[in-house]
This record gives sequence, C-alpha cells and structure tokens, in this order.
Amino acid sequence: MSVQLRKIDEQVMVITGATSGIGLTTARMAAEQGAKLVLAARNGEALDQLAGELRRKGTQVATVTADVGKAEDVARIGSTAMERFGRIDTWVNNAGISIFGRNEDVALEDMQRLFQTNYWGVVHGSLEAVKHMKARGGGAIINLGSELSERAVPLQGLYSASKHAVKAFTDALRMELEKEGAPLAVTLIKPAAIDTMFTVHAKNYMEKEPALPPPIYAPEVVANAIIYAAQHRKRDVYVGGASKAIASSGFAMPRALDKFMNASMFKQQQSDVPSSPNRKDALHEFDPRNELRQRQGMDDKHHVAESSAYTSVSLRANKIMPALLGAGALFAAWKLIQSPSLRRNHLRSAF
Repeated sequence: MSVQLRKIDEQVMVITGATSGIGLTTARMAAEQGAKLVLAARNGEALDQLAGELRRKGTQVATVTADVGKAEDVARIGSTAMERFGRIDTWVNNAGISIFGRNEDVALEDMQRLFQTNYWGVVHGSLEAVKHMKARGGGAIINLGSELSERAVPLQGLYSASKHAVKAFTDALRMELEKEGAPLAVTLIKPAAIDTMFTVHAKNYMEKEPALPPPIYAPEVVANAIIYAAQHRKRDVYVGGASKAIASSGFAMPRALDKFMNASMFKQQQSDVPSSPNRKDALHEFDPRNELRQRQGMDDKHHVAESSAYTSVSLRANKIMPALLGAGALFAAWKLIQSPSLRRNHLRSAF
C-alpha cells in the first residue's frame, strides 16, 4: 500500500521532548506552518507556557505531561491526541538525554535511566503511533537518532549505544510495516552536533563541563528536516554533512577513525570550565530553569552553521545524488583525519 502523507498545515503532529532544543524548535516551526500539535514533556508548567504562546498565534495545541520512559504515560499522549483531534498524522520521538564520562565511571542506575528515555521512549512512542495510525489511514513516524547511531564516540558511550539501539529498532519496525503493506513512513533523523541544551541537560562524570565537538549546527536545520520528513517519505536523513561524514568514515575506515577520535574527542568534549559539584542535570528530573530554550548559545570559539547544503540537497535529490554527496563527505572525513590544520580550525566551514 502506498504511503500518502498530508501537507503540514493539514496535520496533527505529536512531539515529545517539546519544551527544549530540537523539540521546541520543531513545535514552533510546525505551528507557524499551520499544524495542530500534541506536545509532551516532563515539565507541565513549561508545556502550559508554550501552549499559551502558540495559542495566541492561532495554533490548536494539546499538552500532556509525560515521561516517555513509561508506557502508560505515552499511552496518555496517544489517547489525548485522539480525543482532541481524532487522528495522528506524524509522531516525532524526540525526547532524549546524554551522559558524559567513561563507561566504567557511570552508575548503573544512570545507564538504565538513559536507556529508559532514549530507547524505550522511542519504542513506546513508535508502537503507540502504529496502533493509532494503522486504524486511520497511516502517517509518519519520525525517530531522532544521531550521527552516533552508526558510530560510537568515547565519553558518550551510553548515549552512542542508545542511538545504535534506536536505529536497529527503527529499521526493523520499518521493514515489518512494509512487509504487511501498512501505509506508514518511518524515518530516522541523524543530527550532527546541534546547538541545543544538550550538554547542559546531560549528566556529567567529567572534571570539566561537557562541550560539543565541531562542526555545530542550528536546531532549525533539524526541525526543517523533521517537517520535510513529515510530508515526504524518507528512510534516513543525515542532518549536517558532518553526520554523513562520520557514518561514511566509520564504515570505510573504522580504525583510522578510532585513532582520530582518541586524538581529538577526549579534549573536544570537555570545555575549559570546571564542573561544579552542585551541577544540576535533567537525567532523572527536569530543571525548569533550562526549559523553553532552543539553544544553549556558543562562544566565539564555536561557530554555529545555520544551514547545511548537504542536508538540503539530500532531502530533495534523487537516489544518485545522496550517494555522490556521501562520497564527498567520506573524502572530507579522510582529509580531516589527515590534516592537523583542519582539526585546529575546528571544521568551521560546515558542509
């Protein structure tokens, strides 16, 4: 059965993790384009504030205070959408969290909590979406993976593992739905480093505050990709040429990439600021001080790319063009590993 996706201004869209970063940016962008929204997050006050903002601009919004790691909470998201709007056209599984630190230093309860959000949140959301969409003509399921869905990085081993798991679940679900002819599109979005509250919300086991390795992209680049995938059937979307380069080089030259990461990623993922013993994170509980912020804001040393030529072209190109772009990304990755000057310049020219 063919998949027919509605235009965004005709859609009912569910977004988890809607009060910060990519989720917040996507909610605002979808609202501007006329979508009806069902927004979910752990912070009810922030949800109410966001809903008020969007309603004043004419958007129809329902909110659900929910922890996506709990199946019963995710079921309430689905039932709220059906009760309020009668259908779900796109479900965006965006909620996520990270942990910075060596694997052997991370407490088991923190590992389990991360997987409860990053992996089980996607599982719960995807299956809830399938249940409702199958019965009402189909739709799009959009899962947030990462450039680390296909390539692990040191000091974020648990996050990398969870995003590997998200990719495997998403790919398997897509094949199963295709086999039975279900009219659903299943997309995995793989962002590179994005200027959100990612490092602020993360649990930190390092002596220094966590930092994002360059190149860094704006959250609007991801939101644009999500909005596009909600209307056009896409299997995978790499957000930022750097994401494609990491995946390609991890496949083609894994040992070389190991050596590059050992030489660079331990330093690039730690800032110059000591981590406070009173530091708060959002792994187990949200911090209301950091809600309704799309970006953390980078200093002068870290350029933020407001667009990605690779992603823009790959979204709209035929099958041959992404392959050619992937080859270009692989060449760029090889040049990066070979060239110390490029490493020193922190890949300021994002592709």
